[in-house]
Amino acid sequence: MAKKSSIEKNKRRIKLVKQYAGRRSRLKAIANNESLNVEERFAARLKLSELPRNSAAVRIRNRCEVSGRPRAFTRKMKMSRIALRELGSRGLIPGLVKSSW
Repeated sequence: MAKKSSIEKNKRRIKLVKQYAGRRSRLKAIANNESLNVEERFAARLKLSELPRNSAAVRIRNRCEVSGRPRAFTRKMKMSRIALRELGSRGLIPGLVKSSW
């Protein structure tokens, strides 16, 4: 099981990303629009840098839904390899046949 503080920190980041998504996308569109003059684009970049760092989607860490483990994460199942193996052994994942020899 991962540290509770790490899991909660990641949840806060997810919340911030949702909160600032619209603002961030508008500012990025202005900053990357080459038809605008340099001053407007630079002003948009400055506004973008004033937003909280944790409001960037890049800062979110993929974590296992079962254990909170940050490594060996499978996107399709949304869990780590260890949790996948345990649940597969118990037969709790439909369509997964785990063999052991």
